[in-house]
Parts: sequence; C-alpha cells; structure tokens
Amino acid sequence: MSSFLKYLIPVCISVVAGMATELPGFVEGHLKIISPREVEVANGTPASITAESYAEYPLIILSKDGKNEVARVTADKNGNYRAALPPGDYVLDVQRRAPGHVRAKPQRFTVVSNQTVRVDMDIDTGVR
Repeated sequence: MSSFLKYLIPVCISVVAGMATELPGFVEGHLKIISPREVEVANGTPASITAESYAEYPLIILSKDGKNEVARVTADKNGNYRAALPPGDYVLDVQRRAPGHVRAKPQRFTVVSNQTVRVDMDIDTGVR
C-alpha cells in the first residue's frame, strides 16, 4: 500500500466520523391561536382552544430559502411543540389551508448542535 493511501484512509475515516457525531439541535415554542373576537358555537357558549384546534394548524419547518419543507410538527393540547433538526438555518411557518385563511409571520431561526432554540408563533385565524 502506498504511503499516500496510508495517510488518506485515516483522514477520510476521521472526517466521516466527525460528521456522524454532530448531534441534532432542537426547536421548541408555543403556538398561540388568535381570533379577533371569541367565536360562539350554536349553544351560545364561546368556543375554546383544544388539541383539535392546534391540529388544524400544523407548523411547517422550511429550508433557509423557504422553498423546501424539512419537517412538520403539530402543537400539543397546550399549544407547545418541539422538534429535533440537524444544525442549520430554517424558517417556521404555518401550513396555509387556503389562501388568506391564516395570517402568520414566518419566523427565521438557527439550530445549533445539542442546543434548543425557542420560536413562538402567533396566528390570526381571520374568524370575524
């Protein structure tokens, strides 16, 4: 075996091993559903926010340029969410059910290996 290969193989192994040991980071936060006024159901009582309410508005995590969906997460019954992601830059947005149905400001964030970044999201359902 040539001396070049003797040095090249360990270098390649350490580079690959270094990449494999990079731990994911986490994004977590709270989804707040905002309605300009409380909606009343047929029996006259105001509707409350439930786990099903959060399920209607899944959060999507997009690539840095906002063009590719990387992950999708649904908030729990309290509106909290958490997702593991590889280190990098991302955009958090709300899946639009129909054009103009939900108003939300996309949030840019950066994930660092083995750390947690907090990104809260407020959405306006547009219900009047």
